[in-house]
Amino acid sequence: MKIVMYTMEKIANVEVFPIISFFIFFIFFIFLGLHVLRTPKKYIDEMSNLPLDNSQNENKSDILNL
Repeated sequence: MKIVMYTMEKIANVEVFPIISFFIFFIFFIFLGLHVLRTPKKYIDEMSNLPLDNSQNENKSDILNL
């Protein structure tokens, strides 16, 4: 652990890196939240019902039985 602390002390302006990482993290989740809020309800319903849609599963089984 001493080697890590020594190396970090020798890097100029090392205190900026955690601040930059926090801002990248924060901006990413703000963007993700805005994207989720702006997604149309119809699209969300369609995607949530996709695994339960039997018509696509039947088409896949027909292709496999050929």
